[in-house]
Amino acid sequence: MGFIDQIVGKVLGGGQGGAQSALVGSVVSSFASQGGLTGLVKAFTDKGLGDVVSSWVGTGANLPISPQQIQQVLGTQRIQQLAQQNGVSPEAVTSALSQALPGLVDKLTPGGKLPDASSLQGLLKGLLG
Repeated sequence: MGFIDQIVGKVLGGGQGGAQSALVGSVVSSFASQGGLTGLVKAFTDKGLGDVVSSWVGTGANLPISPQQIQQVLGTQRIQQLAQQNGVSPEAVTSALSQALPGLVDKLTPGGKLPDASSLQGLLKGLLG
């Protein structure tokens, strides 16, 4: 289990399956070269889902996201790549991400703000204990 998978597993809690943690970890890793958490938020905002992703970052209730909206943001090619990497169907990818990403982003943005790189590192270390 890689570092990202460990973090995702801790954030999502023990009730989430290892496959889902690995899948979400793959998405988080894929955004590492595109600005990390900020890049992920930007991708949702650029695709017209700024209100949804802002609710995950903010301190209020998290708005839901549909598998179709995940598809819209990540694109067919990335979804197919994630499905292949994780040995699941593209539908399983979008379904798992629609369930897991709101809570993950919420937990990685305490206080309703995107953490800077050093704050995020401290938060991630704290999650791993």
